[in-house]
Amino acid sequence: MNCATKAAADARAPFQPASSLDYVPREPLRGLQSERLRRVVERAYEHVPAYHQKMQKRGLTPAHIRDLDDLQQLPFTTQSDLSDAYPLGMLAVPVGQVVRINPMAGTTGKPFVVAYTRRDLEMWTELMIRSLACCGIHQGDVLQNACAGELFADGLGLHQAAEALGATVIPVSGGETDRQLMAMKDLGVSAVCSTPSYFLHLAERAEKLGMNLRELPLRAGIFIAELWNEATRRQIEDVAAIKAFDLYRLPDVIGPGIGAECIHQNGLHVFEDHLYPEIIDPVSGDVLPDGQEGELVLTTLSKEAMPLVRYRTRDCTALVAEPCPCGRTLRRVRRIGRRSDNVFLIQGVRVFPAQIEAALLAVEGTLPHYQIVLTQEKGLERAEVQIEVTPQIFSDRLSALDALQSKFAQAIEQSLGIGVPVRLVDPHSVPRHQDKQVIDKRSASD
Repeated sequence: MNCATKAAADARAPFQPASSLDYVPREPLRGLQSERLRRVVERAYEHVPAYHQKMQKRGLTPAHIRDLDDLQQLPFTTQSDLSDAYPLGMLAVPVGQVVRINPMAGTTGKPFVVAYTRRDLEMWTELMIRSLACCGIHQGDVLQNACAGELFADGLGLHQAAEALGATVIPVSGGETDRQLMAMKDLGVSAVCSTPSYFLHLAERAEKLGMNLRELPLRAGIFIAELWNEATRRQIEDVAAIKAFDLYRLPDVIGPGIGAECIHQNGLHVFEDHLYPEIIDPVSGDVLPDGQEGELVLTTLSKEAMPLVRYRTRDCTALVAEPCPCGRTLRRVRRIGRRSDNVFLIQGVRVFPAQIEAALLAVEGTLPHYQIVLTQEKGLERAEVQIEVTPQIFSDRLSALDALQSKFAQAIEQSLGIGVPVRLVDPHSVPRHQDKQVIDKRSASD
């Protein structure tokens, strides 16, 4: 059996958690990708009305898609497509085959769902196992799962993968900081998974308690859900004497496990046998060459319940094609540092200005002038909503201002599911231009 035939056979075989695909030569990998692409396009065309209509508009049928070179003929998918099809219009399988549904909040407050078949969950477990292996996690490790409540689905995938890998898992939900530190010390934890900001909070609390993280068996931190930079990595690694690894998470697609850093920490390996990456110019939509920064587009090559064809992630990065010293042949993407739209991440939650607008409108009945100020603290994103009050309200009693500020804060928290600091500012102090709605001071404040 030659390489191409074997790759095609593998495409039809049940998913097995095997990291050997991380090292497969590029030619047979391309054959596997092309085979899976043909199958996913056919499934989407036949069972998802939105894809059928989009392809018909371009005069395309599945027969036109023979290999990866034909991928660029296909239309893009956006989060709006998912919201427009709410609740189950993007399903490519009967509802009876769906075993899990994650409800999500869309960019404008319109909901959408992400659905999985049993086979999808097996594939996700495989990707998470390979992600953990990239980070050097293996049988015998004791992994503390400290993902907070809003990351429950991500933490569940991590938990299942770590157990399948043979590690011991300690599920301790985000928060309960003293309990987290006690478990870390008493149970010989060697790896922890959380957001980078929460780990830094753990480190600060440990210092107050007279606990030295550097003296623990802890050797690896696996961090998800927030944009963070090399300065934050150095801070984490220094305070705890560990290696800090980045996992790429996109809950619209499948959660964490799309890509992971290896021990060389020089970009995230994308598991492109299941998720094919492209980099496009966010304005023109043209595909960009390796090494050039643009917007990441992903095509799911093996997802059954909700296949996504050329899904625009809005995350900006670049593909790295040069070989990695770890030996993996999978291409890497550079660390995600920014978005091509106005979205920002707070406590792992993607926040859009339109969501905040809806919350403010619900309080006052008319939209006040406001701006969102983004900053960085210790390399992590922070946001503050500054809301302009009218002269009449500004001259009112202090208690009335406090009550109004509290109402705004509660409305935003109810909309987003997380708290965001709110500050009332003087009349006429907020710029009146739409392009000044989000003030990005992140580079200046880090």
